Amino acid sequence: MNNAEPLAWFKSSYSGAEGGDCIEVAAGAGAVHVRDSKVTAGPVLHLSRDAWAGFVGLATAK
Repeated sequence: MNNAEPLAWFKSSYSGAEGGDCIEVAAGAGAVHVRDSKVTAGPVLHLSRDAWAGFVGLATAK
């Protein structure tokens, strides 16, 4: 990831104010970045846009 790239992190609207098991997602120029909302300075998973779209498609399939 380009450290100069500012990222705007978003948490799911399903996440409650009390915390819990949440992730945050940020769309970058060449990838979608995912991190643990409780450990924002921890590791970040970098996914291609196609991989992210596939994940979201599977996660929202009924």
